[in-house]
This record gives sequence, structure tokens and C-alpha cells, in this order.
Amino acid sequence: MRSVGRAVYLLVCLTFPASIFAADQAAQVQRGQLIFLQKCMMCHQITGLGVPPIYPPVAKSDWLLADRERAIKVLCEGLSGPIQVNGKSYTNVMPAQVLDDQQVADVLTYATNSWGGHAPAFTDDEVKAARSKTKFKTYAVLLQATAFQPLPKPPAGWKIRAVASLPEFCTRFAGHGGKYVFVLAQFGGVYRLDVETGALTLIIKPSDYLDLTRGDLSALGMTQDAEGRLWIITNQRIVEGLEFVMNEVVFHRTSEMNDGIPSQPKVWFKTSYPFGVGPYNHGVSNLAFGPDGLLYVSSGSRTDGGETGKDSHYSAAGEVDITACIWRLDPKSDAPKIEVLARGIRNAYGFAWDGAGRLFSVTNGPDADAPEELDCIEPGRHYGFPFQFSNWPIEPGKPYAHTPPPPQGLEFTLPVANLGPAGGGKPDAPLFTFDAHSSPAGMMWCGDDFPKPLRGGFLVTRFGNLLGESHAPEDVGFDLLSCHLEKNADGKWLTHTATVLAPLGRPIDVIGTRDGRILVLEYTRPTNFKDKLGWLPGRILELAPE
Repeated sequence: MRSVGRAVYLLVCLTFPASIFAADQAAQVQRGQLIFLQKCMMCHQITGLGVPPIYPPVAKSDWLLADRERAIKVLCEGLSGPIQVNGKSYTNVMPAQVLDDQQVADVLTYATNSWGGHAPAFTDDEVKAARSKTKFKTYAVLLQATAFQPLPKPPAGWKIRAVASLPEFCTRFAGHGGKYVFVLAQFGGVYRLDVETGALTLIIKPSDYLDLTRGDLSALGMTQDAEGRLWIITNQRIVEGLEFVMNEVVFHRTSEMNDGIPSQPKVWFKTSYPFGVGPYNHGVSNLAFGPDGLLYVSSGSRTDGGETGKDSHYSAAGEVDITACIWRLDPKSDAPKIEVLARGIRNAYGFAWDGAGRLFSVTNGPDADAPEELDCIEPGRHYGFPFQFSNWPIEPGKPYAHTPPPPQGLEFTLPVANLGPAGGGKPDAPLFTFDAHSSPAGMMWCGDDFPKPLRGGFLVTRFGNLLGESHAPEDVGFDLLSCHLEKNADGKWLTHTATVLAPLGRPIDVIGTRDGRILVLEYTRPTNFKDKLGWLPGRILELAPE
């Protein structure tokens, strides 16, 4: 098929003026870039350099260029390693990508003609022919395989329903538990969900308040204040005119509400710091108002485990003062200042307060196989990163050769001990706190308005493993857990953890309603990693008492 593709390429060049062909291929590359950002960037990175030795590069990839038919088939049916790319070995799993023939052609044309690469454009006919030799045969067959999975069985005394299907990948809920819930899309759009009818309305478009031409952008945090205003936080990778690539963090806030629709968001506050040295710019994600009325924000790490990096375009400073920590800001200020509440928190995508006003967070661990953490966050404390992970001993080479020694005299607060039966813990072998690579995400507190057995505990969604069988031989996560906490005789926190819903399609957030119902935001559709299926936007589920 490679010779056929080149023949088509040469025929087009001879038949049409070069300027027309250049315009057509430029349009194809532009379409492919958007697909790459949506589908491929998480693993292969915006630079195309991947994450050695886990995810291979696509930038100037000899493996990608060597066999066009093979490259197409990988997107259409997935791939299990090992493979050799640019002289390095990679052993992992890539799922099939849910793209039609033209989209596969577009994204491969982008990948092979970016970052200094040059190759003939891929065509939809070329993709169709290669796809017919895969296990899915056609795009229609692949679509059927990646349809929404059956609803998981609810716990006794509860019922479950699918409320709405999502038109794009979404990352966060916000609301006060009434008729409407707001849903944040990954690229900054905001939808309003009518919980009863399932009607999903786009009320804020990214173009209403964001400049997407400045750099790649992700929106990971949204909350609603007592006045009904929405607060949205974005991360944007800024390159032009700077010594180092930077992550620009911007807080956006709406003002008045009109018939329940927030106004166009305006910039309230912005800051920036050097972008991550590898694929680990976790950015700023969750934000929520605390019992004290202040705004709390999770700022993830810019490294995996304190590594400095070698690319001259990226700062080799490791973590900086406002990363791997939780911030606190005054929402009433016109010139707010960042107060760092606690440090050593690698990537707390979710945090929430219990009924006594104590703050807890769930944190994603490193590519090394340390457990994920549930932490009780107290002002001024340090939670280990990048010196200590979970309750692992602090010693040379754990978890990495580059793990820095902790500053003398610095004390660390250990995570909550999980006694199980879910999440990896056992009464006789506590885990601090969840299965490695299970990716805890959104969390919420179930107060007195929720029925038993959830009342008086946290709900935690777990996005699920991403690193392949070498790190997680069995699928972990893809579920909703309940965590009921107590202190032992030594004053240390313990959690009794149970599964509420499983399996789920990479659940990323959870929110409650005033009458005790629970909404779960599924990011995508596959409910495990091992089936190697690609991603399509997920759905919103409702768990309600019978």
C-alpha cells in the first residue's frame, strides 16, 4: 500500500497545480492537528516526542514512516508491543482509535508532516483498504464495538439511569444540586444539563472567552459560587517570544445570570510557570469554595518525580513554588495573591471537605508503581512529593534514581490507610491508599441529605490505568468508590473503602443533588484498558435511591 499511496501522490501532483495541492494538504494537516490534540496528545504529547519508554514518538518516527499500511492498521485496530522506534524499544498497548477513514488519513498526514517530517498525504481510500484487513473491517464495525457499555449494577436500594450522552470530552461538574448542573468541556465550552429531562445545552462556547490560537489549551476546573457565578480555570501552553515554554493559568468568572444562564466569562486572575519538562505538566485543575469562603485550587506537578529534563526549550528547574501544591485565594480581591496552603501534592484532581470542615484530596501517583493517595490536607504540611510516595521508605533509588533527597528537617504527612475491601486495601495489609495507576479523579462528600450506606463518607471516581500491562497487569479503577474515614488509637486516618459502581467508562467527576441523587461524569466509553478500544465522548449517569 505504500507504493500505491506514493503513486496517488505523484499522480495528483502531475494532474493539479502545485498551489492547489498544497492548499488541500494544508487543510488536511489542519484537520489532522485538531484530531491529534483530541485523541493522541495525551500519550504522544504535543511535541510528538511521546513518553519514553512508555509511549513512542510520532515525530520523525522511523517505525511510522516505514510501512504506511501498518501505520493505518494501528489506528484502526490498535497495537500491542514490543516495537522499535528510532532505536528504542517500547512495550505497551495502543487502543484502536474511533476515527472514520478520512479522519485516519488526516491525522496520519499531520503526524508524518509535522515536527520537520515530510511524507505523501494519506487518503481515505488508502485507509479503507488497510482497515478491511483489520479485526474491525469497517468503521461501522468499530463503532459498534465502541458503543456505550451496559449500565453497571447499582447497589441494593438504588437505581441507575443514563441521563445524557456527551457531544465532546468533558472534565468537570459544577452546581448547587438543583434542577440544573453545569458541565465543563475539555476545550472550555460549558453545557447546562437539565437533570430531569437530560437536555444538554451549550451555553458558553470556547470562542466566547478564549483565544485558542495562542497555544494548546485545556479546561480542567469549574465551580459555582453562592451568587450563581461560574468560575473556570484553564491551562494554556505558550511558546512564542519566551525563553521557555510556559503554562499560562487563567481564572475566568461570569457575572450576572439571565434566566439561569451565566454571562460571558471574564478574566479574573492569571499567572504562569514553566511548562513541564516531559509529559507531566498536570496543570491547575480543581477549584472549589471552602467553608471559610475562600477559593481553593489544586496545582499539579510539572514533573513525574522531580526530574529536571534535558530539552533547552523547557526549564530544568524541577518543581517551582506554585506547583505540586494546593492554593488558597481571596475571591473578593481585585488583585488576588496565591497563598500556598500545603505542599508535596503531586496531582490532586479532586478535593472536598467532610462534614466537620476538614479538607481531603485524592492524588495521582508517578509512573513508578507507588499507590495513589487520599490525604487529609492541613495548612503548612508537606505530603511528600517528590521526595516520598505513599508510605514508601525514603531511600536512594525509590522510586527513581533521580529522586532527590529531602531537605534536612522536613517532615512528611502520610496518606490515609485503606483497609479495603475495595481500592487495593485489606484489613491486615492496609494500602496507602489506592491501587497504583488507578487515577483517582473527582470526589464529593455525602452529608446528611444522602441515604445510607453512602451518608457520612466521600465518593471518589477512579479514571483507570493508562500505562499498560507492565505497570497494571489487571485493570484498576474504572469505578466509583465510597470512603468512610475514622481515626485509629494513634490519631492516624483510616478509610473503609467499598465499590459503589463498576465498571464505568473512565469516570472523571461526581456531584450530588439536594434530594440525595448522584451524578457521575464518564469521560469516555470503554470500561477497561485490556480490550484496547478507542475513545469516544462519554455520558452522564444518575444513581438515585429507589
